[in-house]
Amino acid sequence: MVGRALLGRAVVAVVTAAAVTFALSGPADAARLARSDFAAAAARYDVPPDLLVSLGWTQSRLDQRAVGRDGDCGIMQLSTTRTLPAAATLTRMARADLCSDAAANIAGAAAVLRAYADEEGLDATGRADLNRWYGPIASFAGPVGDQIARLFADTVYDQLADGFDGPLRVEARPVAPDRGRYADVPAWGTVDDRSADHPPAVWAPAHKDNFEVANREKSGPIDFVVIHVTQGSYAGSIAWFQNPKSEVSAHYTFRSVDGAVTQSVREKDIGWHAANKDYNARSIGIEHEGFIENPAWFTDAMYRSSAALTRILTRKYGIPRDRKHIIGHGEVPTADHTDPGPYWNWTYYLELVNGNFLKGTGTVETPTGRLNVRSGPGTGYSTVGSVANGTKATIFCQRAGSKVTGTFGTSTVWNRIGMNRWVSATYLRTSQPGFIPRVPHC
Repeated sequence: MVGRALLGRAVVAVVTAAAVTFALSGPADAARLARSDFAAAAARYDVPPDLLVSLGWTQSRLDQRAVGRDGDCGIMQLSTTRTLPAAATLTRMARADLCSDAAANIAGAAAVLRAYADEEGLDATGRADLNRWYGPIASFAGPVGDQIARLFADTVYDQLADGFDGPLRVEARPVAPDRGRYADVPAWGTVDDRSADHPPAVWAPAHKDNFEVANREKSGPIDFVVIHVTQGSYAGSIAWFQNPKSEVSAHYTFRSVDGAVTQSVREKDIGWHAANKDYNARSIGIEHEGFIENPAWFTDAMYRSSAALTRILTRKYGIPRDRKHIIGHGEVPTADHTDPGPYWNWTYYLELVNGNFLKGTGTVETPTGRLNVRSGPGTGYSTVGSVANGTKATIFCQRAGSKVTGTFGTSTVWNRIGMNRWVSATYLRTSQPGFIPRVPHC
């Protein structure tokens, strides 16, 4: 176990985060993250630094502002009932500091991971091997059952394999996690657990005490689709519906990174998601992984996958495809929530639901090797990432913005290649310069 000797020792190892590079900007608080915060925590507790970054990315998209559904806090989403008190004991820091200070939050998570590694008997050689940390990462998910613990750990390692670009950038790298006892646990969605209502979805039923068995539509109509945001991770949200103490459930939950979907309540049954008995009885609840304060969670993959389901639901149950019937949790009468929040793009979502969406394609061509991606259509907007030369980009819509001179001349046209992700048309090779026929204006 991590004890006083470890907590009090001087840092003698030099840890270099070779796969982690510092990006220029991101969400306001997350942008102030320094690579050194992760490196210092990694050095102190002998945890691979890029593993820490990937865990933070999975938990909060590296956003210190994130507050989870049960008060879980900070970049690493320290759990108020498990990892936060453990971190306080291991680091001898106050719980309030572990939640309010980014560096402390990261250090707390590193201390807990090291304790899990000690429990599994990882020696110094094992701790130096990124792939040997699968068990400690699965343990970080909490008492959620082996299949969800594997889903959580697989997500962290998948992020490492694919790389990601946010406040901190992690380059793609090969990984071969040693799953240990989890190797015999079926991977999420690979066994005979598909949804009967929506075949693309994995079926992971909520606890019987968290919903009401019914026979809709015979017992009553389904009039609404209610859009939610989880305030937590995909795996954690599914586990929350399986926890009998939660007394909540939604019918479907979507994952941010790829739009994967899990069903927890049959459509005929009544989910407890809207905090309003009448609306629960007349609606389908759809959760979306993320936090309402950070638009980085709302990916095109998730928008598209969710809209495809909503399109099916509206056709199946005769629900009008408008904002009176496709609503947010915060619009339910007597609701005490505000999700999906100010960054959810209702116009775009309804376009997808109604099938009015057209798109273009382009190839990034820039002499610098990487092209900055902006949060809006102009150079005055913050940089939210970058794309490599040769990247094939989908153009969802276009609008006029600041004038830029680039590879293909001078233009004021900007292309939206993702939610809150914009690049100048002067750096994309497309079917024609400027505005592209049939691609909508934003």
